[in-house]
Amino acid sequence: MKSFFGDGVYEEISSRLNKLDSNSKPVWGKMNSAQMLHHCQMPLNIILGKEDYGVKPNWLINLLFKKSMYSDKPWRKNLPTAPGFKITEDKDFETELNEIKNLLKELNSIRDRKKWKPHPAFGKLSKDQWGKMQYKHLDHHLKQFGV
Repeated sequence: MKSFFGDGVYEEISSRLNKLDSNSKPVWGKMNSAQMLHHCQMPLNIILGKEDYGVKPNWLINLLFKKSMYSDKPWRKNLPTAPGFKITEDKDFETELNEIKNLLKELNSIRDRKKWKPHPAFGKLSKDQWGKMQYKHLDHHLKQFGV
């Protein structure tokens, strides 16, 4: 499985983002492209230590979901979204695209960091686990929009 911290992955994700526009239609799911971009910013804000969204440790979520975050097995379409991560309000596409690009650039700039803060729900993660989790989430949603 790819990691956000792998060679060329930042460039790959950036290129795929550039293929989106405000009229991009989802292959599955209810979010439009601007809402998806906003949703994808949330895990980036968590890894960057900017926000925890009130996420708390949950042994059941940890047991059922943690390994899937960084396994090679793709997520299935239409997985349920945690309530705090659902985006239903309208968002401006250009604003959201610029914001996610800024967050990705910031994360890429610290890719060589040795120590990472624990995830608010999943606890201690290695750099490899953090990187795979970020890539898998972004890849899932970019595929949702056919890019």
